[in-house]
Amino acid sequence: MARVKGALATRKRRKKVLKLAKGYFGAKSKLFKTAKEAVMKSGNYAYIGRRLKKRDFRRLWITRISAAAKMNGMNYSTFMNGLNKAGIAINRKMLADLAVNDAEGFAALVADAKKALEK
Repeated sequence: MARVKGALATRKRRKKVLKLAKGYFGAKSKLFKTAKEAVMKSGNYAYIGRRLKKRDFRRLWITRISAAAKMNGMNYSTFMNGLNKAGIAINRKMLADLAVNDAEGFAALVADAKKALEK
């Protein structure tokens, strides 16, 4: 029986890495060794970026809610505390959307939060 060489698997693996490195500058898109390093590094950046995106969006939502709450005479922390005491369970993404697109609806939520804090 003939000896099996790994040429086919090696070529397949290298083509996969070079395909992922397509568009990279200079040798990073042409040479396997540098392409492999660049692909591994970019994979790490992508992994980190997926986690950072969640943080960035939460920060953006909180900033928008805070700005809208201040326009209605309340700060962010007391507004959120009032919502919790009023039993209104709405996430920050939806609150931020209300703050931007539906000012009257957000003002009604602020009024409910104020009412709950007065009790």
